[in-house]
Amino acid sequence: MSIEPFQTFNDWRRDARLFLQEGRAPDQVYWNVDTLQSGLFGTERAGTGEATILIPKEFIALARTVSCHSDETKWSMLYAALWRIKNGEKHLLALSNDPLVRKLRLMEKAVRRDAHKAKAFIRFRLTRDEEGEHYIAWHKPDHDVLPLIAGFFGRRFAVMRWTILTPLRALHWDGEELSWGPGMLEAPADIEDRFEDLWRTYYRSIFNPARIKLKMMRREMPVRYWQTMPETRIIQDMLKEAPDRVAQMLKYSEGLKQSAADFFPEMRTLDSLREAAKSCEACPLYKGATCTVFGTGPAEAPIMFVGEQPGDEEDKAGLPFIGPAGQMLDQALKITGVFRKDLYMTNAVKHFKYKLRGVEREHRTPDKRETAACRPWLMAEIEAVKPQTILTLGVTAGRALLGPGFTMKTDRGRWHDGPEGAKVRCSYHPAAILRSPDAAVREELFAALCEDIALVKAA
Repeated sequence: MSIEPFQTFNDWRRDARLFLQEGRAPDQVYWNVDTLQSGLFGTERAGTGEATILIPKEFIALARTVSCHSDETKWSMLYAALWRIKNGEKHLLALSNDPLVRKLRLMEKAVRRDAHKAKAFIRFRLTRDEEGEHYIAWHKPDHDVLPLIAGFFGRRFAVMRWTILTPLRALHWDGEELSWGPGMLEAPADIEDRFEDLWRTYYRSIFNPARIKLKMMRREMPVRYWQTMPETRIIQDMLKEAPDRVAQMLKYSEGLKQSAADFFPEMRTLDSLREAAKSCEACPLYKGATCTVFGTGPAEAPIMFVGEQPGDEEDKAGLPFIGPAGQMLDQALKITGVFRKDLYMTNAVKHFKYKLRGVEREHRTPDKRETAACRPWLMAEIEAVKPQTILTLGVTAGRALLGPGFTMKTDRGRWHDGPEGAKVRCSYHPAAILRSPDAAVREELFAALCEDIALVKAA
């Protein structure tokens, strides 16, 4: 393909006009994509003059964008649409349900999205050559979008010399004008930017751990672009740090002046932590709870279970997992051959959160502030027990341990790196299984819980 931007499109546009003038229907035209270097038609050129045919501006804009798509059938599709427009279907592009129009619009959307990603993810690295400082970036788009974004980069980075490399073509700015060159299939291996550490420091400072949405982040910043983005090297570390950073943010925000760490004893053992937790007032939940429900189990248990919070019966007895959810968990333990006496069992939040319904105390899910305020107790338990594996039960427990971006849909079913070298697996909370109104769903979720317990045991 020629490195000149839109040259192939201009060839197609000129030849399409001539074919229209000659009355050639789409099925009478073969667009030879193998001879693009010498034009779309190789030696089969459609005349020598250029016909004057009025073409709607909307179609030209659409065609110019679609011409950057990687699908080689684009030329025949564009000509088919052009033929229909010039033969009685003037308002074809307004027919959103037309199969051909729908395909072209989807191609246009894909190219525009790819161009947007290029603007967001192209990262320049500072190098030096005989003329001085030269910024170089390598990017691998899905489509040939560099011609679409050339003007954007020319305006935005007009004061520096730079080159953007893609597998198809290269774009150069020498401080005065843009020029094109051949592409590069792989990123240059010898580019080292002394400013990358500064950029990572800046990125860390603007990273908001309280607003992590991993699914959205992966959709907006696909992993295939990460190799050229210096900040992606610290994303995993920042995700691991997120819960502690959220706790610090919430500690100093309105309505939460303390965290559980403010109530830690000087010497941290399970017994001293359990005793200190009785007087914890890091969040308002202590006011309505009967007592603090701390974890129980061997001090060196190889497996730890982490639930959400104590329920009504747990709150009255001061022990975790003894109510209806605990009874269901006991069934799963019996099926998988795991014994409570070998487990350390605790919750992400140590006080019962509820709402009174007459004389009944109805469970309420702890919010981010309450979970963050209580998280230091959980981390202190993990530090003291040092379990080999941890099974989190429910979304609240998963987020307390793995960060606010945790979702059951994406994070259950695989192992995660946890604190103190522990391997973490996530499953459904027995209470959530009990609340499911569908018997078949309850059976499916219970089987999944048993499977996760068995895998944690085996590990």
